[in-house]
Amino acid sequence: MRAEVINEAVLGSIKKEVSMGKTNLGKTSLGMQAELEALLCYALGFITGIIFYILEKENKFVRFHAMQSLITFGGFLLAGFAISIISWMFALIRLYFFLPLFGLVSMIMWLGAVVLWIVLMVRAYQGEKFKLPMIGDIAEKNA
Repeated sequence: MRAEVINEAVLGSIKKEVSMGKTNLGKTSLGMQAELEALLCYALGFITGIIFYILEKENKFVRFHAMQSLITFGGFLLAGFAISIISWMFALIRLYFFLPLFGLVSMIMWLGAVVLWIVLMVRAYQGEKFKLPMIGDIAEKNA
């Protein structure tokens, strides 16, 4: 009885290790490992997202990460431009006391972008299709 319990525990841990291994994410057009291509989709933000979305024709995993990178970091860039324009408008009409607020919002946004950038790169390299809310659904439809 005791030997059976030990055997089950050992076999269970072996099955768990096998199931935790990386799955084959398919062939890529560029000949690189899919996980590496997915990581590189985020390397330079939306720029590498565009590049890999155009170049990668076969692998849906890489195309998903390319599109998610393009939408996410393109959105951060547009939001940064919007905050800059609004703060300039407030400066032009001499409402200077709002400028520190825009600076704080901008700093928090870019700090969040850097943290998200690192998380997305790590998850992509781990072979995980990590979907951001709303953006991930759009990226999945367009991959």
